[in-house]
Amino acid sequence: MAAGEGTTASIGKSVQIRGEVKGSEDLLIDGLVEGTITLTESRLTVGATAKVQANVSARDVIILGHLQGNVDATGRVELRSGAQLTGDIRASRLSIEENAGFSGKVDLIQSATAQAAAAKR
Repeated sequence: MAAGEGTTASIGKSVQIRGEVKGSEDLLIDGLVEGTITLTESRLTVGATAKVQANVSARDVIILGHLQGNVDATGRVELRSGAQLTGDIRASRLSIEENAGFSGKVDLIQSATAQAAAAKR
């Protein structure tokens, strides 16, 4: 296992960040983040107490709290019960649980492997 694999960085409830967040490991946000979040090869989890105003680009995005901004995921986006998302979603898979709020557009894209399989048919 390479260094950093299997670990999750965390932004606590009392932490406020304004600006650009970039990284190559999974990230859990429970505090306030305003700006942009880029985790191209990693998973972002917006915790139940989080308030995020940012455009997000990540492999997978799981939302339990509040996110205002566009979400671009190469993998899946999950809106869990209690989540509030205002913004557009672009992802290959989307899951929305009961009692999750969403306002915006959805663009479901095919992953490279799904496109290759469709091309062989």
